[in-house]
Amino acid sequence: MDEHRPGSEQAWTERVEIAGSELVERVKELVAKGNVRRVIVRNEEGDVLMEIPLTAGVVVGGALALAYPLLAALGAVGALVARVRVDIVRTD
Repeated sequence: MDEHRPGSEQAWTERVEIAGSELVERVKELVAKGNVRRVIVRNEEGDVLMEIPLTAGVVVGGALALAYPLLAALGAVGALVARVRVDIVRTD
């Protein structure tokens, strides 16, 4: 019998490198997809600049308006660095 247990989803991480100026748009795209659990923004040396947990309730509820201060902070980070590495933690 195959039963689904809460918290039993498998998570996997995708790593992309983008220009700092593209950071906000990329995060908006990820939020819209809905299967993203967490976004970690790192500088070129690998230091964590921001870690953003995304809950399914926020994404499904369409509460992107609640994330505007966060997006503003991402814009500031993107303006300060030429390139960033984004670790995207997804669930199946």
